[in-house]
Amino acid sequence: VQLQASGGGLVQPGSSLRLSCVASGFILDDYSWGWFRQAPGKEREGVSCVTTKGGGTYNEDSVKGRFTISRDNAKNTVYLEMTSLKPEDTAVYFCAASARRQLGAWQLCRGPSFFRNWGQGTLVTVSS
Repeated sequence: VQLQASGGGLVQPGSSLRLSCVASGFILDDYSWGWFRQAPGKEREGVSCVTTKGGGTYNEDSVKGRFTISRDNAKNTVYLEMTSLKPEDTAVYFCAASARRQLGAWQLCRGPSFFRNWGQGTLVTVSS
């Protein structure tokens, strides 16, 4: 099983990006999914999470209304659509899979330890 994240890059403030996470060897509906980010010198934080079969989603306060997590079962891919990007969104972004099906999206995003499988990270830099 493997998670491969991509889609990061250098963009100007106000721009949009879509991050992709190809989940090889996974059945998306069997897992909950999360996007986390880690900026230099800071702890990893949950950005957006979605429970199994898309039953519930959560977005961290600073990204509400700007970021959207979604899944495409046919492509076995989890996405993070990011709009109105700000310099403070600059970080390495990681996708992750959790088998903790009993947890809600809010709980999942609070706990990186709930996620056993992680992608390698993709760097997003927002700068003018």
